[in-house]
Amino acid sequence: MQPPDSTENPKREAEKEASPVVVIGGGPAGLRAAEVLSARSIPVALYDSMASVGRKFLVAGRGGLNLTHSEPVANFPARYSEEPQRWSEWLAEFGPDQVREWARELGVETFVGTSGRVFPVEKKAAPLLRRWVARLKAQGVRFHLRHRWYGLKPGGNGQPHFLEFENHEGARIRVPARAVVLALGGASWSQTGSTGEWRTILSELGIEISPFAPANCGYDVDWKAEFLTQAEGQPLKNVTATAGERTVAGECLITSYGIEGGAIYQLGRELRKEPILQIDLKPTFSSAELLRKLGPGSEAVRRRNVVKHWKLGAVAAALVAHYVKAESVEELSERVKAVRLELKGPRPIEEAISSAGGVAWNELDECLMLRKFPGIFCAGEMIDWEAPTGGYLIQGCLATGNRAGESAAASWAGQ
Repeated sequence: MQPPDSTENPKREAEKEASPVVVIGGGPAGLRAAEVLSARSIPVALYDSMASVGRKFLVAGRGGLNLTHSEPVANFPARYSEEPQRWSEWLAEFGPDQVREWARELGVETFVGTSGRVFPVEKKAAPLLRRWVARLKAQGVRFHLRHRWYGLKPGGNGQPHFLEFENHEGARIRVPARAVVLALGGASWSQTGSTGEWRTILSELGIEISPFAPANCGYDVDWKAEFLTQAEGQPLKNVTATAGERTVAGECLITSYGIEGGAIYQLGRELRKEPILQIDLKPTFSSAELLRKLGPGSEAVRRRNVVKHWKLGAVAAALVAHYVKAESVEELSERVKAVRLELKGPRPIEEAISSAGGVAWNELDECLMLRKFPGIFCAGEMIDWEAPTGGYLIQGCLATGNRAGESAAASWAGQ
């Protein structure tokens, strides 16, 4: 929907200029929403509780900054577990190809790594963030930093919404807005501003909030001391891991407290329901093939040949030695295909890369607008979704921020 000609109703346009679209949250979702809005010459005021924006974005940059992934975009919705139709629509608007082109327009070239992940050539977040913020300022976005959001009085029927903030001096201010984009993040890495405190505000307004839970995190395991002596700090490679009905390929890392790594991160939703993990140490071979690799000989000789003939790495060999009980090599060849580990539970949410939980999907329409409060939109990790690492998290934030920005623009123009 296009904004009406300002000459038709100058008073109405002046009122709209005085009540901008307010974006709360300076992470990737909020910045993208502000970018979409300001590109349409819509007045935008962005508020954030921290002294600078993009804090968690910079944390992600320590690992090289996975902006997105190079796999076919049709595969992406399955990475987000729920609402595949919605994700398909949002990724069609701002998916991996569009993200790479957007970065290129900011002067940041990207490349595809051996794992299929997409990185900036410099593998740093700071240069991209600086150019992004400069673009937003050039487009007229007004930044209000060190402003903590603590209240909302929804408007409607042509009346503005009122947002309440407390600035760094302790002064409380009330800000009108014709439309609002909430992009305050989840509940992990609170030192970057993602505290999850916003849930109290929305809960009091009757919005359903799914409980926060750690995602993309390690799990505690009561390891035997002898096993840790052999395996701590070492990766378990070329395995598949199963939790519930789901099996994924990847790597795991043995830590002093338990286990973590890409395979574990992908199974977070299943492991939270039942923390039982099964690991196939030799997924490319059947148990019969493993048995044949041992060749003929006595039981004792064949057992001694297990590590060598099955080419078990140090961690896999230690798992077999300490956690696989078998009366015969026949039984052993089956049990290495399903080493069962009982996990105690996930690590604290403060240690998690991301969080599950947030605004329930049933509270949002296809435009990411709160059904109960027209003109108020949500984006990013404050919505109840999760995704594995590898570029899917930032991609999800950018895609939802893009949709929320487009929707807020239409809402602002239509008032």
